[in-house]
Amino acid sequence: MSKISLAHGSGGIETSQLLTRLILNRLPEWMKSLRGGLGLDFPDDSAAIPIGEGYIVTTIDAYTVSPIFFPGGDLGKLAAAGTINDILMLGGRPVAVLDAIVIEEGTNIDDLSRIVDSMISVLREEKICLVGGDIKVMPRGQLDSILITTAGIGVASRIIVDKNIRPGDKIIISGYIGEHGAAILAAQQGIKSDEFKSDVSPLTKLMLPLIEGYAGDIHAARDPTRGGVAMALNDWARGSQTMIVLYESELPIREPVVNLCEMMGVDPLNIASEGTTLLAVSPDKAEEVLCRMHELGYREARIIGEARERASSVGLVVLKTLIGGARILEPPSGELVPRIC
Repeated sequence: MSKISLAHGSGGIETSQLLTRLILNRLPEWMKSLRGGLGLDFPDDSAAIPIGEGYIVTTIDAYTVSPIFFPGGDLGKLAAAGTINDILMLGGRPVAVLDAIVIEEGTNIDDLSRIVDSMISVLREEKICLVGGDIKVMPRGQLDSILITTAGIGVASRIIVDKNIRPGDKIIISGYIGEHGAAILAAQQGIKSDEFKSDVSPLTKLMLPLIEGYAGDIHAARDPTRGGVAMALNDWARGSQTMIVLYESELPIREPVVNLCEMMGVDPLNIASEGTTLLAVSPDKAEEVLCRMHELGYREARIIGEARERASSVGLVVLKTLIGGARILEPPSGELVPRIC
């Protein structure tokens, strides 16, 4: 690792290695989280700070997508929805957002206005305050268009910590896999088709009822963005020291997405979904949670696997194939879809 490559920003193995080398290995344990909270001691998309009888849930993320307008959304919608979803995945109720926008000199002001309007529209619909931010302009050629960084703030009475997955837990996905990644990939390749549309959207209407009704039964939650389902499940297996078994026959992947990924040499399990969540749910409540998800409008939600006792010294994800075989589902590596989120 002598120089940074695009693979270091893909959300896969290289990203994990870079974070470990640059940050995690340089911090003493006491700096990684506040006592009783959650931080870099167990990295997730959000952190939790204990306060009173509950938690402040925080998140920060930089959004850079190419193209900045894509079927189903744009950079502004992506930034707002992604921030909201990261708070939800830790069991928090989002209440406020801050943003920092860095703009390349010469950017079309109408494009910038459209993106900002899109971000504000999502926050308005979700009744989330925009309480602060910053704007910077970079000289032409020193930045590609627009970069948005957002920080989110939420509150929680209890948090969902992914390392709490237990053998027997059922793995549920709320909808189709790889929709955002396929839309971006098609747009980058100049493929114009109504078949590809990003699923980018806030998951508030799904997650808040589930958090309220099943908080103790949901042992893990993750939106499979960079690195896709494969990276999310490998993180879970490693963090909880379990083996996760995935059933290929149950995976909700639309045929056009499968065909595009085959054509481009990409595994749909490795590319991003931006309006989908993975849940690990106690086995005695899994069917009830699934029915509730259907009632909330997530008709494609289904059980796609389960956690088991690990079969080795490290957590593994095993994919049971359509033909009855099995293979290890490795975490993604390399440049999958650059500038995806």
